[in-house]
Amino acid sequence: MKLTVIGGGGGRSMFLAKSIAQRAGSLGIGELVFMDINAEKLRLFGGMAERVAHMLAPQMAFSLTTDPVEAVSGADYVVTTLRVGGDRMRSRDEHTALDLGVLGQETTGAAGFSFAMRSIPVLAEYCALVQKYARPGAKVFNFTNPVGIVSQALRDLGYGFTYGICDAPSGMLSQFARLYGRVSGDIRGELFGLNHLSWFHKVMLDGRDIMPELLRSAEAHQTTDLKFFEPALLTFLGHIPNEYLYYYYHPERVLHNILKAGKTRGDSILEINEGMRAEMAGLDPKKDFDRCLRVFTKWYGIREAQYMASETGVRRGVPPWTFDAFEPDEGGYAGVALNFIDIEQSGRKDSMILTVPNEGAVDFLEDTDTVEVTCDITGGKCVPRKFPRVPDDQAELIRRVKYFERLGARAIIHRDRQMAVKALMLHPLVNSFSLAQQLADAYIGLNAAFTGAWNG
Repeated sequence: MKLTVIGGGGGRSMFLAKSIAQRAGSLGIGELVFMDINAEKLRLFGGMAERVAHMLAPQMAFSLTTDPVEAVSGADYVVTTLRVGGDRMRSRDEHTALDLGVLGQETTGAAGFSFAMRSIPVLAEYCALVQKYARPGAKVFNFTNPVGIVSQALRDLGYGFTYGICDAPSGMLSQFARLYGRVSGDIRGELFGLNHLSWFHKVMLDGRDIMPELLRSAEAHQTTDLKFFEPALLTFLGHIPNEYLYYYYHPERVLHNILKAGKTRGDSILEINEGMRAEMAGLDPKKDFDRCLRVFTKWYGIREAQYMASETGVRRGVPPWTFDAFEPDEGGYAGVALNFIDIEQSGRKDSMILTVPNEGAVDFLEDTDTVEVTCDITGGKCVPRKFPRVPDDQAELIRRVKYFERLGARAIIHRDRQMAVKALMLHPLVNSFSLAQQLADAYIGLNAAFTGAWNG
């Protein structure tokens, strides 16, 4: 089996390599290719990933390439994790919104639309190459943000072999497992919503629903990402929210905190990545792997400690971050893709959380709307579980954001300014015609070099 990672020069490349290499033998992965158009980032981070892969799975062929055709030719599975335009464009996306007094978070906020303007056309090109050069039946697992609108666009374009993946739901379940002294996989979740806008309706351990006790647990509130939400809100909701729902439940706090901090999450990531690359300059990840790892560990530890801190005013309080290639892997987003591969290859029936077409899972969305939901996978088919009753407050928020994703995806595909305005106007974090016009024009101008001219 050949597995390809497009965007293999990213900062998380080592994690991907670790996840894949640890399961290469059991899954029959004989070839792994990391591809990136940025040759220097591929040399550094791809080179570190190569070292990790060889440490864990020396029998697996591993290669780095800047050629996308070479990367996807004969591939059975492809993982896409891109940042088109780089960290500086992310920062500009966020500040463009903030300058208008609008929350500019890169996936849930208006900035996500700008990111999607760059991501969707490039991913569509890669999907066309997969369709042409990969093995028949090849599947693409997309982790490129914003996963919701990107997944919608790729499915609308006819790429039915694409699945949106995110490590936020599985990451939270892993936190709950540690809380109970269990391992990842012991706890399962019934989840419905959209990417970065979802709720666990059940959290199952040994056949019982532990969600009510998690919502009341002081320890869970201190040691898991539930710490971003005050207990009163969790009681009010009655369900466990994805951490990104903080932006919808407290937009005024987020805006205040970001302005008070003086920088966005994108600014912080830009500083961290530039600092890391500056320290690694001139190092050979093959000869100087230990030095590269020390630099990476320092900067990535800063990144983990700052996660959502400037937006929420709450720090995770994580222990000093370390990387151990041989420590059992919880998977992250690579684990989501690998679990799908495992289920499909084994032929067994199992479930997992993915972004897929609704197909009647709930009656208030179109069948073609992509949703993030617990899916049953069997016989090569992935079927979203039907939710008989979604609470009205969740349904209303889902409708509004799905309207934005549905229309926004079409606007980007057709480069239609009027449609973009309509999509942004009803986004809960914009909610204004005049602001939607200004945002659409600003982002069309900002991304002109990537998208060309728009209509209207």
